[in-house]
Amino acid sequence: MRDLEGKAETKPATIGATPDGATDEQSASRQVRQMFSDIAPRYDLLNHVLSANVDRLWWWQAARTFRPILARPEARVLDLCCGTGDMSFALHKRAGGSGAQILGADFAHPMLVRGKQKDEARGSHLRWLEADALHLPLRDASFDLVTAAFGFRNLANYDAGLREIARVLRPGGECGILDFSEPQGMVGVGYRFYFKYVLPTVGGAISGDRKAYEYLPRSVERFPAPAEMVERMKRAGFARAEWSPYTFGIAGLYRGWK
Repeated sequence: MRDLEGKAETKPATIGATPDGATDEQSASRQVRQMFSDIAPRYDLLNHVLSANVDRLWWWQAARTFRPILARPEARVLDLCCGTGDMSFALHKRAGGSGAQILGADFAHPMLVRGKQKDEARGSHLRWLEADALHLPLRDASFDLVTAAFGFRNLANYDAGLREIARVLRPGGECGILDFSEPQGMVGVGYRFYFKYVLPTVGGAISGDRKAYEYLPRSVERFPAPAEMVERMKRAGFARAEWSPYTFGIAGLYRGWK
């Protein structure tokens, strides 16, 4: 792991995700919710196909990072922007029979429906909540761990999202945000070509919604660079924050301590 403060370039500051046509935070949130609701039926298939199943490794690696918390029988865990629940299931598997309580939350209803269906098929008995990550109906200081896997980037206000995570975390609690980044060098060249040309074509063909898969590379391009995200986490109330790159920096885990 490494703290990237002062060691990487930062992008121009952005408030949050801005889909085409969005004029404010409210319209951005509405568009993102509708977008993910529309692609929910093909979401899992496309994630695995477009990442060549590397996404499974990333979830497992992130969940393994939080083994000490997940091993506690009284631990309470919140998986924000959970989509169809893949990160929630990875956390549950890593927790084993510890008794840790895991709650998956998302504001796109069709995504949660699919997550619940997978939960019933697996018999994992997780809990689910339909809620906006920027306005959580949850008490202050009520969770030991809050995660978000490939969903935080879609929030309409990154700083507000970080403050909300810090609010619901208990003192000493941890945060883990797994998301894409932009690798450098030749890996970055190939990555940007794939994201700009291949992903929208394949994703659009399978899902029937090319616009959603054109939005994805733009959202990654707009997302703060690791150094800036680390600083934003500290300003939001985390005593310490750091970033660990995954797979040549294609993705990475932001980890914060309250």
